[in-house]
Order: sequence, then C-alpha cells, then structure tokens
Amino acid sequence: MSLVCLVSGSSRGIGLAIAKHLADLGHQVVLNSRSDIAPEVLAEFEGCALAPATVTGDISNFEQAQEMIAQIVQNFGRLDVLVNNAGITRDGLLMRMTEADFNAVVQTNLNGCFNLCRHATPVMLKQRFGRIINITSIVGITGNAGQANYAASKAGMIGFTKSVAKELAGRQITVNAIAPGFIETDMTDQLSDRVKDTMLATIPLKRFGQPKDIAKCVEFLIQNDYITGQVIEVNGGLNM
Repeated sequence: MSLVCLVSGSSRGIGLAIAKHLADLGHQVVLNSRSDIAPEVLAEFEGCALAPATVTGDISNFEQAQEMIAQIVQNFGRLDVLVNNAGITRDGLLMRMTEADFNAVVQTNLNGCFNLCRHATPVMLKQRFGRIINITSIVGITGNAGQANYAASKAGMIGFTKSVAKELAGRQITVNAIAPGFIETDMTDQLSDRVKDTMLATIPLKRFGQPKDIAKCVEFLIQNDYITGQVIEVNGGLNM
C-alpha cells in the first residue's frame, strides 16, 4: 500500500536519502525545505512510481507547520508517515554560546518536531493509523563538548518521543526515534582526514554510516506495528 510520507529537511543529506528510499518503495513522498526544492533534487526522483510533492516552510514556525500539514491533507486526503529530520547546529563552548544560538537550535530541532507532530496528530488520530519517526542523534544520548544546545534539543526529542508514543498507542499510531552516529554527509565531508581518523577509531565497525542506513531503519519502523516509544541507535556500535 502506498503511504503519504512527509520528510522534513529533505533537500539533502539524510532527509533526502530517506525520502528517496521511501519513493523507491512506491510511497507518495512530500519533500520539505525552508526554500524551494532545487530542480536537481527533484531530478533524483525520476523513475519513481509517484513523483514527489513539496511543501515549503519553516518547521520552527507553528503557523507555517500547520499550513504545511493542511496543504498535504488537502492534496492527498491523509498523512500516514511523518519523519522529523530537519535540524540545525550552532556549535560552541558553553562559556561562549550566545542565547540566540541556543534558542535557534532548540527552536528548530525540538520545537520544530513538536510543531509538525502537533498538527499531524489530529489527522492520524482520525485515520486511526500513523507512523511518527523522529531523527535524534547519538549526541542526545551521550552529550558532546561544544554542542550543549544541539545535545539538549536531541535529548528533548527522545523524551518527547516516549511521551507521545504513550499518548497515541491506543489509536495504532507508533512513535519512535532513530539516533544516528557518524553518518557520511556534507558535514562530515568538510572534516579533515585527521579528525575523520580520530572518529573512525571510536567506531567498532571501523566505518562511517551512510544516509541509506538511516533510510532503511525508517522503512523498518514503518513496517513494524509493534514497536513504539523506542530509540534505535544506528552508529556502528559506537555507543554499546
């Protein structure tokens, strides 16, 4: 069965990989970004059974999130899967971190997750079906120096996931989180070889993960209707 799937922050990286994987499986994917999706991104979906739709908007804005969900329901009549992937970083040591940098990260990563869930939940409750998958981070579990704001936002997503899972379980809506470790993206491409070697030394499988690894985990959580309130770590054994 083809599902209607919204993936926030899906113009590149992990979000794009998730969206492309779901489209390859025959689902109706809705891409999201704060600006228009580039033609070269849309071109990656050529050959998929269903062309992707797009909704432009800032998930950290409560009203814009509401408008995006309403647009999807208007166009497709339902929303089956919500993948909260969009996020930002504003790294810095606590003693130098500005209030603006802390608030910006929490507003996008945590509040953005709340905003989309808040507006998608009534739709899923009416359907008596839904899958909510929140992309958190290993940093939300272990912490990381220089990322107090990011770690706080991602840890908040974990608590949010478990709480909402308890609220929605009675209506056949599962809510889970995926905590990626070091995944090869544009961000890791910018790291020096020395930094990469240091990171690799901490990973038992001795390689970085690929965005596709996260996408396949999303597929698993969509298919399984007896897993909810869980955090699945996809990190090559980094946090055993």
